[in-house]
Amino acid sequence: MKTLAVTFDSSGTACAGMLYTETEAVGLPCVVLCPGFSGTQDTPSVVATAQAFAAAGMAALTFDYRRFGVSAGQPRQVADMPEQLADIRAAIRFAREHPLVDPDRIVLWGTSLGGGHVVTVAADDDRIAAVVAQVPFNGFPRRAEGRSTRATLALLRVMVADWLRGVFGLAPHYIPAVGRPGELAVLTGPQAQPTIDAMLSDTWRNSVAPRALLQMMRYKPGDHAPRLRMPLLVCIGERDRETLAEDTVELAERAPFGELRTYPFSHFEIYRPDNRDKVVADQIDFLHRVVPGV
Repeated sequence: MKTLAVTFDSSGTACAGMLYTETEAVGLPCVVLCPGFSGTQDTPSVVATAQAFAAAGMAALTFDYRRFGVSAGQPRQVADMPEQLADIRAAIRFAREHPLVDPDRIVLWGTSLGGGHVVTVAADDDRIAAVVAQVPFNGFPRRAEGRSTRATLALLRVMVADWLRGVFGLAPHYIPAVGRPGELAVLTGPQAQPTIDAMLSDTWRNSVAPRALLQMMRYKPGDHAPRLRMPLLVCIGERDRETLAEDTVELAERAPFGELRTYPFSHFEIYRPDNRDKVVADQIDFLHRVVPGV
């Protein structure tokens, strides 16, 4: 397995990436992998998934959104929806210009929030060969598991307060990205500690500016699904309580060439190595069917 550290420009900000290949061939199909909310490219699941695509004969490009991981951007740990969409488009441009890559066989892969992003981006880019959306974000559930009404109101208060800090140019007020039931965090639930353990890497931080959630309250990738002109595979978890199956199935149903695969997993169980291997194998089979020469 060959890895090459790369950088590319996104609206004047340097984004860091890693290109995975297992062949010296040129003109390879390339999967651009887009992390989830606060995720970084060196988390174990993203690395393993990129390696699996490369082992299947493709190039795989991972990257960190600006303000996260080893990419540039200040203040840190701020997830901005338009910025992240711009970073994905910049990663696509970089991949298309790379001498190892066939510019007309770019695949978008995204997980969680990244799974929603890839649908949004591909809707405006007919050259994308295929899209894989894994436990994708398609709007917030009406009620989050492990969070009471009081806790929800407390989260809303810190979201607004942090947004105001951004308006006045003040440093973010950070909260954990993942927390136990009852804690003030973006995601809460009984699987908090195993989730944190699975995310551990050199760059991932369990800290994020909650102002991003205000943007996400208005963000509905499913609205873009009818404009997709390429095959879409949506992989959902039947026990997912963060990106509910009843919401995410809409992506496959509204896309003209959408396919749906369901698994008996929760949102974070899909990242466990044994579960992940099964899901990624299905994703590779999908790409073999729909992308020429994969």
